[in-house]
Amino acid sequence: MALITYLTRIQFDFGAISLLPEELKLIGVQRPLIVTDKGVVAAGLLERVTGTLPATVATALFDGTPANPTERAALAALDAYRAHGADGIIAIGGGSSMDLAKAVAVLATHEPPLVQYAAAEGGVARITARVAPIVAVPTTAGTGSEVGRGAIIIFNDGRKIGLISPFLLPKVAICDPELTLGLPRGLTAGTGMDALTHCVETFLSPNVNPPADAIALDGARRAARFLVRAVEDGQDREARWNMMMAAMEGAMAFQKGLGAVHAMSHPLGSLEELKLHHGTLNAVILPTILRWNDGHVGDKYARLCEAMDLPADTDLARHVEQLNAQVGLPSGLAAMGVPSQVLPRMSEAAIKDHCHLTTPRQPTVEEYHALFLQAM
Repeated sequence: MALITYLTRIQFDFGAISLLPEELKLIGVQRPLIVTDKGVVAAGLLERVTGTLPATVATALFDGTPANPTERAALAALDAYRAHGADGIIAIGGGSSMDLAKAVAVLATHEPPLVQYAAAEGGVARITARVAPIVAVPTTAGTGSEVGRGAIIIFNDGRKIGLISPFLLPKVAICDPELTLGLPRGLTAGTGMDALTHCVETFLSPNVNPPADAIALDGARRAARFLVRAVEDGQDREARWNMMMAAMEGAMAFQKGLGAVHAMSHPLGSLEELKLHHGTLNAVILPTILRWNDGHVGDKYARLCEAMDLPADTDLARHVEQLNAQVGLPSGLAAMGVPSQVLPRMSEAAIKDHCHLTTPRQPTVEEYHALFLQAM
């Protein structure tokens, strides 16, 4: 049985941010808490968003989103939400701000502790329609969390695991590529490869969802054509538009599930002392998993090559390695500072990650350890 749902309200194009007041009015939000990070504030993007709001909309600000969102930060943002008497959330930024906003939206309307709502704890059914409404405003083109039903959080027990529910979909996503113009080269590369990885990995998931497959292939096509252009020229409007679309499409296909790339990157992201960028982790791990799944996905590699304008016999893993090098990303986990002594613990966590369940070829703990070593 295939469950197929699409998805939420999306305003997409240059200038879409001007529609924010209208969208807030449609969902009945008058006192939003803005959840973002200090980088967004420093870049002037917060001011550009709030500058669209009329005086009748009273906002409060939480700009303490960490690079990998934590339960601790969610509780701090919850305090700000309650102090303001907020009736909704505007999430501005990358996937971290949007994921943190989703955690706050649960905490604001559901009994604690947050961990009981994690998918790994059987929490999917515990998240209800009472979730506080979210408007998502992405300022990067990577995670697609603006149209995603999940949030990845580092909980106080050290685990980096997901909250998943259709009720976590933002009520509206305002995708304005204007907000990504001038994004630094390294962040453009890491988030762009994140988008490509999402499109590739969800397409390879064995779950049956032909519409999601078509969307994932279209996203992979756009990312393959426009990522390098976006990295090389931060003001390339066509490239920025297409990369934001690719990121959104990768997340639109998430309902098929992801796979071993994410099962490995999620626990690595919980290493708070390293503060590893999620998209860059995905980019670095993807070649290893493409080799692992080779021969176990039917004709899907050939279909990906066709979508990405590559010869049918292209070595996809090698192609991704070359693409990573071209856009300036690390050659492996060791280059990102990952020490080998953490790999046994990461392997134990990977097999428990919800993304492990939808990978085409499911590794054992020992095989995950070998895959981590290959990705080093």
